[in-house]
Amino acid sequence: MNKYRTHNCSELNDKNIGNEIILSGWLHRKRDHGNLLFIDLRDHYGITQCVIENNNKFFSVLEKIKPESVIKINGKVKKRAEGTENSELLTGKIEVLITNVEILSNAKELPIPVFGEQDYPEDIRLKYRFLDLRREEVHSNIVLRSKVISFIRTEMLKLGFLEYQTPILTSSSPEGARDFLVPSRLNPGKFYALPQAPQQFKQLIMVSGFDKYFQIAPCFRDEDARADRSPGEFYQLDLEMSFVEQEDIFYVVEKLMISLFKKFSQNKILNDKFPRISFRESMLKYGTDKPDLRNPLIINDVTKIFTRNDVNFDIFKKMVKSGACVRVISTKNTKNQPRSFFDNIDKWAKEQGASGLAYFTIEKEEKIIGKGPVGKFFSEESLKEIMKICNASIGDSFFFACGNVSEVEKLLSLARVKIADDLKLVNKDEFAFCWIVDYPMFELDQKNKKIIFSHNPFSMPQGDINKINFEKPLDIKAYQYDIVCNGVELSSGAIRNHIPELMYKLFSIAGYSAKEVNKKFSGMINALSFGAPPHGGIAPGVDRIVMLLAGQKNIREITLFPMNQNAQDLMMQAPSEVDNEQLKELKIKIDLKKN
Repeated sequence: MNKYRTHNCSELNDKNIGNEIILSGWLHRKRDHGNLLFIDLRDHYGITQCVIENNNKFFSVLEKIKPESVIKINGKVKKRAEGTENSELLTGKIEVLITNVEILSNAKELPIPVFGEQDYPEDIRLKYRFLDLRREEVHSNIVLRSKVISFIRTEMLKLGFLEYQTPILTSSSPEGARDFLVPSRLNPGKFYALPQAPQQFKQLIMVSGFDKYFQIAPCFRDEDARADRSPGEFYQLDLEMSFVEQEDIFYVVEKLMISLFKKFSQNKILNDKFPRISFRESMLKYGTDKPDLRNPLIINDVTKIFTRNDVNFDIFKKMVKSGACVRVISTKNTKNQPRSFFDNIDKWAKEQGASGLAYFTIEKEEKIIGKGPVGKFFSEESLKEIMKICNASIGDSFFFACGNVSEVEKLLSLARVKIADDLKLVNKDEFAFCWIVDYPMFELDQKNKKIIFSHNPFSMPQGDINKINFEKPLDIKAYQYDIVCNGVELSSGAIRNHIPELMYKLFSIAGYSAKEVNKKFSGMINALSFGAPPHGGIAPGVDRIVMLLAGQKNIREITLFPMNQNAQDLMMQAPSEVDNEQLKELKIKIDLKKN
């Protein structure tokens, strides 16, 4: 028999009444009732209420011991007094009458309490993460993460995939984010890079003749932190398949996501077949390529309205003549909203750095009118035209933005979320997935006026490769796709370009010579030259999936030992200085002079 416990702290119930048992765990909290002392004992599995009488010699020991000390108790299971049961606990019908206590480990005064879910500053939580992880919510999040990863592995094997491990020490990538570099002792002056993703390796696995690969892959990027992105490392479900088209990838991922989200959440999945939305349509209708489809608000382009003679909104008309666009968000049946609702939206837009949002509501008196600050500038016919474009009715309201396309898209994307939140239009108990497809292969770098890859340089262009008009690169679409859920991008993916000659051509459009391609992508281009199958893949982010399932907005709530915003591990004091002997061995000198 295990000397520390006969049961864990979630196992005991009314069937165990009268049994002599042993429990071990952390002293979660104490409640002193004078001649009785109640102890909540906690372990990984749950909590059991224990009680000791003041005539027991261990009473004074438990009176003095601090919370979070680790103790072992012997006792007898008894039924709780009527009316004191706790339905929130699996052990809520019983308690343990303590007969013996052994202190296994004393705790010092706590810098943060474990009992309760009080909000504490992030730096304290991260420095004492081992205590923070004992708290119920974050502890449950980490358990959920483990179960999600285990489930993914099982499902991928069912789908015919095999798991392979790719190198952690590799070469620096010329594309994407900053690399984390690792100096080589055996090759002085040279560096490995930690992989930003196993992108090239997983393609090489397909070239090597394996058919379906997956891996729960660690990825390393020297990026600034965000709420949904760690500043150093993250994990993704990396997968690749040979002899596939875009729809084959979609089928596998949809099947997995539906099984996964139904297994670990009670929320409704809006579509079993995820909608396909082109990049251009998404940018027009939602202002972003990461739309939250739970939000019913749609953006429409009404630029042509401001070329009409019966519209006298001169500020917008002058801007349109100079090349600006006008787009609008319409809201259903908002005529009875107070003036403060509209003014707050306008004020909010100004806080975002915009000049505001022009607005009015459609009402009908003797004729259709626009009621609001700018409604008087529109004729009845122009209002009818706006209503037609927006599929709007009497009582609906309109919020307009005018400027260059990228500015308007950014503002209205945020405004769409803001307005929907204010009107409580989004059902938080739903998951709305979609695919964003048909990304442009190239885009124009406005700063340098240069053609660059817009998404992934290793993607296959759409259409007959013998008929692609390379003279118009901005018209070329790629087999690139993103999967999005509730406004969160879970992953990007693509059908890969497996034809070396085509790769050279596409890279030349982005300004790379054949010599540069051979140097920077030598392993890939060489492998593709020896017979490569058509292949494609994707890599959904494990962290973001768990965030959605746990209902968390910050990635640190679902990560075991996260870094802070400055990429520092406050608990382990990393990054840290190293001694001169280590640096000498690596042939490295540190220069901390200010520029």
